[in-house]
Amino acid sequence: MSLPILPTISTSFIVLSAITVAIGWYQIKQRKIETHQKTMMWAAIFAVIFFTIYLSRTVFIGNTSFGGPDDIKIYYTIFLIFHIILATTGAVLGIIMLVTGYKKNYRIHKKIGPTTSVIWFFTAITGVVVYFLLYVIYHGGQTTSLIKAILGS
Repeated sequence: MSLPILPTISTSFIVLSAITVAIGWYQIKQRKIETHQKTMMWAAIFAVIFFTIYLSRTVFIGNTSFGGPDDIKIYYTIFLIFHIILATTGAVLGIIMLVTGYKKNYRIHKKIGPTTSVIWFFTAITGVVVYFLLYVIYHGGQTTSLIKAILGS
């Protein structure tokens, strides 16, 4: 079995992001503020690398449709929508966390930090499940780039 390189790399980066968020959470519980800040910056960098690869692949190569059995496609689609909602919420909250941390607005940062982290963990977990469903358990369906879809070629 050969796995597609870009989805494998991008999924690895979102996992790295979640792992560094977990490490950063532990560090702040230990009151290691400066180390926490550096770790969380790495978590953000890993997330941006993921998003850059994902967005580039979506625009130029395309997204892969579900290639599994038709009778479970609806469940995959519902799960994917749940993942997308989590990912969007996690990304927005992650940006808020970076801004509030950078501006030293610790009241808001402390208040939404744990929730943001949990959402990010679930985003990473559901992202890995989507990856496995698309590329490991089942063979991916058709892939069409956004550009081809728009231009009709």
